[in-house]
Amino acid sequence: MTGPHPAEPASAADRLHPVLLHHIVNTLGWPRLRGLQERAVIPLLAGDDALLLAATASGKTEAALFPVLSRMAAGNWSGTSVLYVCPLKALLNNLAPRLTQYTSWLGRRCAVWHGDTTTAVRQRILRERPDVLLTTPESIESMLVSRTVDHAALFAGLRVVVVDEVHAFAGDDRGWHLLAVLERLTRLVGRPLQRIGLSATVGNPVDLLTWLQGAAAGHRPARVVSVDRPGTIEPATPAHSGVVELDYVGSWENAATVIASLHPGEKRLVFCESRQGVEQLGQLLLGRGVTTFLSHASLSRQERARAEQAFAEARDCVIVSTSTLELGIDVGDLDRVIQIDAPQTVASFLQRLGRSGRRAGTSRNCLLLTLGEPALLQAAGLLLLWARGWVEPVAAPPEPRHIVAQQILALCLQEGQVGDREWRRWWNGLAPYDKAAEDILRFLLAEGYLERDGGMLFIGPAAERRFGHRHFMEMLSVFTAPPQFTVLAGRAEIGRVDPALLTEETTGPRRLLLAGRSWRVTHLDWSRRRCFVEPADEGGRARWTGSGAGGLSFALCQAMREVVLGATPPVSLTRRAASRLAEIRAQHRDNAHPEATVVTRPAGGGIRWWTWAGYRANATLASTLREVADPVQGHGDLYVRLRDDLTAARWRDVREAVADRIRLPEVDSRALAGLKFSAALPPALAGATLSARLADLRGAREVLSRPARFTAG
Repeated sequence: MTGPHPAEPASAADRLHPVLLHHIVNTLGWPRLRGLQERAVIPLLAGDDALLLAATASGKTEAALFPVLSRMAAGNWSGTSVLYVCPLKALLNNLAPRLTQYTSWLGRRCAVWHGDTTTAVRQRILRERPDVLLTTPESIESMLVSRTVDHAALFAGLRVVVVDEVHAFAGDDRGWHLLAVLERLTRLVGRPLQRIGLSATVGNPVDLLTWLQGAAAGHRPARVVSVDRPGTIEPATPAHSGVVELDYVGSWENAATVIASLHPGEKRLVFCESRQGVEQLGQLLLGRGVTTFLSHASLSRQERARAEQAFAEARDCVIVSTSTLELGIDVGDLDRVIQIDAPQTVASFLQRLGRSGRRAGTSRNCLLLTLGEPALLQAAGLLLLWARGWVEPVAAPPEPRHIVAQQILALCLQEGQVGDREWRRWWNGLAPYDKAAEDILRFLLAEGYLERDGGMLFIGPAAERRFGHRHFMEMLSVFTAPPQFTVLAGRAEIGRVDPALLTEETTGPRRLLLAGRSWRVTHLDWSRRRCFVEPADEGGRARWTGSGAGGLSFALCQAMREVVLGATPPVSLTRRAASRLAEIRAQHRDNAHPEATVVTRPAGGGIRWWTWAGYRANATLASTLREVADPVQGHGDLYVRLRDDLTAARWRDVREAVADRIRLPEVDSRALAGLKFSAALPPALAGATLSARLADLRGAREVLSRPARFTAG
């Protein structure tokens, strides 16, 4: 970067703006750009859409921002020209100091706007528009629909959108919402927006980039930029990824004992799969005298920030977290990553593994402590996939009709009124805003969510009543979250708890477990949903409904079947893990076959079809085989319950009859409550959306195509 030899071609870095290049060399002290950063310069300077892929801590933010800032300076862009979008507010806060430094080198500014940003800061942003705005999709939506924001003026100079941790959006409804908002921004500014996605964990990068381009896919140049071959994330074999060890400990108490005794003097990050688990383990570690901090979504912002700052500055300590610290938030130099049980995806495991080994002279490492036999089998299957370099493809949830309904209402809020023949143009031809959306529009009109007059659409009284509280804030979030009580110790907010914990019968004082400490409830303010507490010695309980994730995938369950049949992941297994894994194989010796699925009648009663196909494929199979599936016992991740009177002949006949007639799973009408904006859809369309999302047609077909051994007679 100090200048090439006369006989050598200039590096891509030399194409960056000279002031920026000066600071990279002299302020940051970098002798050269990293591989991804070097490769990203030319396509991003050309204005191409791109997906930047590299391992965690590979400098993806700089790979995106340095060329974009160079374009900004060379083109003399004015106003807010770059949006930097993240899935988490904490990640935005964490990135802000770095981006503030980079923009200042060129005499530019950046700012942060999210749900915690104060009114005073927002007003300053509107007066003095920053060049780079760090934000979330929900905050962009709030700017578009707000009556106090001149969104046309605010976004007039917009040219580039960077989406960090893009895979975290693409796999759920926040991705559909993000795409819709980006199309509305494109329409608003009247020019294509360069879209740059950053990710460390995807199995289908080309598909993800096409998804990110939205309506512009196929019409704009696009590049997957990676330090590895396309489709890979990072070397995923144990030889290249440090030390991974699998252990079986059997209980939370044993897990706490192991963590407390291992690696004293080091900084350890422990991941749990639920908020309850974080609280339980945190309390046990604190009871053993371990300096412990907690992080999960139901802790207050101040509590999380305090813990993360203290953890970043400390050495001999542990922080226990849900997936809130899985993404790129900087918590300092970690020595160890510990996983309780197993995450549900290889992508998530890669993210967590990548939190370690960032300091020079250290390697990536992860110790998995499993609490039960199902978790041990799941962890072994996950590590088997990981060792093979396999990562889940990221796929958007199908048929997002409820997002279409939300977007039509949001557009009418944004514009005040929209022509009844013009509204679809705001999404530039992006599916699902096509002719199928007409059915949703008709329903919104019929139910009074929208009104039409003189060929114009505008918000109706039903939308005012259902979504209009607090300036339509309810309409801006894609997810439905159960109501929670804010827990206060004096004036200090500790976090939030599920109201079920405050209503169930109890003997003696009601105690809560939050932030790893026990609290005695002193007063409940039901109208304002506030719970006042004071410290208690012990006895607190933690509980959140709906905190568990969905079922396991087809690929993971198939890997678990391989483990049962004898495959062992090439990682370090403790003696107790190896011993318990052998016991699991013995328990399942009749439930898995290398060439067929198996139907068994266990000693406890009932008939089980061991598909090892995952929750969604089994839901599809149970619906397809409804004539012989047990309507009460249902299905799980590994098997489908069948009727007790099923015979081998009947089983064969039914399987043959449905081989080419796969049915979508049936959906309980009560499940629609979890689909936000389902009230703004015809019931049949809302049910069809959930049914499509519960299905795994490919997995179901693959299982039905295999031979089935009937041993239940």
